[in-house]
Amino acid sequence: MAEHLLVIENLHKTFGATEVLRGVDLNVDSGDVVSIIGSSGSGKTTLLRCVNMLEDYHEGRVLIDGEEIGYTRHDGKRVRLPNSTIARQRALTGMAFQTFNLFPHLTALKNVTLGLVKVRGLAKDEAVGIARRWLDRVGMLDRQDHYPSQLSGGQQQRVAIARAIAMNPKLMLFDEVTSALDPELVNEVLNVIRDLARDGMTMLLVTHEMRFAYDVSTTVIFMHEGRIHEAGPPSEVFIRPRTPRLAEFIQNSSFRA
Repeated sequence: MAEHLLVIENLHKTFGATEVLRGVDLNVDSGDVVSIIGSSGSGKTTLLRCVNMLEDYHEGRVLIDGEEIGYTRHDGKRVRLPNSTIARQRALTGMAFQTFNLFPHLTALKNVTLGLVKVRGLAKDEAVGIARRWLDRVGMLDRQDHYPSQLSGGQQQRVAIARAIAMNPKLMLFDEVTSALDPELVNEVLNVIRDLARDGMTMLLVTHEMRFAYDVSTTVIFMHEGRIHEAGPPSEVFIRPRTPRLAEFIQNSSFRA
């Protein structure tokens, strides 16, 4: 067993001439809930996407449970792993996005069972049982036969979360999962994540919901210009920021102590 579930070392990522990640280091232990906050363009979403190789990174390492993700070393050079290996590694993480990415022609139940059958190779009956259990967990079992077009945004996002978690990932990644929702639907999704946190699921989440980050996180990371500018327990990051930049961000946010 690795000392940390997730290890990020000196991570760099560029888009053209723009360096988006400038040497990020982060350790996440099993059961941690790490919220990433910061202004638009600070590198938050890119960091998540590098963790599961939705984006290639250009320098550094990402390890999940001791396994290096995306790359290996050969004759002293960094070599990208085959796509088949990366696909297997990607299954170590589950990810929920701003957009729900549900298959519109499949019911909620079939959206959740598809990966269990096609990727994990489970028998249909076993997959349906797992899917129903997770749909029940997110409060969507009574909508299992509904298509995405018949569901609200909050309901679709809960199905998307159930689909990701049903795959039994070691780490869940949440990228601004409430940003596309109407305000009255936000809490139903945040409550699902709160319940998962209470059960000890390891999570790395990008959020602009400051009160939620304060309440649910074991660690809060403030990113600024592609670096981790400050990190610590919520009570320190939100109540006693050490730098003027974080103090200004908190003051301009929706957070109130």
